[in-house]
Amino acid sequence: MNVDRVAGAKTTSSPLSWVGIKQLLSQRMLVGIYIGQFCITTLTYFFITWFPVYLVQARHMSVLQGGFAVALPALCGSVGGILGGLCSDALLRRGHSLSFARKVPIIAGMLLSITMIVCNYTKVQALVMFLMSLAFFGKGFGALGWTVIADTSPKELIGLNGGLFNLFGNTAGITTPIVIGYLVKKTGSFDDALIFVCVTALLAIFSYVVIVGEIKRLNLDPPQRVAGV
Repeated sequence: MNVDRVAGAKTTSSPLSWVGIKQLLSQRMLVGIYIGQFCITTLTYFFITWFPVYLVQARHMSVLQGGFAVALPALCGSVGGILGGLCSDALLRRGHSLSFARKVPIIAGMLLSITMIVCNYTKVQALVMFLMSLAFFGKGFGALGWTVIADTSPKELIGLNGGLFNLFGNTAGITTPIVIGYLVKKTGSFDDALIFVCVTALLAIFSYVVIVGEIKRLNLDPPQRVAGV
């Protein structure tokens, strides 16, 4: 009897999971959030993987200088992450809508990140470090993806929604090093690589402004009902 129950549980768990995934991916708001997270994480992986190489190869710093220089933008990104959350909560307390309070820091942060494109047009090291620090600060300021997921996840699918959100975001950990490596090898410079990163920041803005729409809690039928269980 117990064996039959275990077997029955195994036969129903997989279809229910796929039904839940289908439900989540059918929601335009969530798809926009997933895309936005992919774009924001692209910025993160640029700084984690290629930024030190950029400083050494494109800005002709020594390995030691580049190692120290990487720390400043990272610190700015951490500060930006805290301030972005504080700003969003402050907007909520002042009576602004949830959509406004979440989107404003994200959009502002991505606009700040785009300032790194100016690095393609200057040879002043101090200005490059300032712009990169400002860009990493902006990335942190706009990294409210998990907050938005907490605001929007259907109560029945919170874990699954977080998993999908992570999947889309961390896919950037695969694509970013490959794309930037290809662009640097093909062109012999980092100019197109910085353009690529800035375009993804613009795509994040587009995603939250056009695709996401109103940020609100989703109420979906439990997957068991949809599957006819």
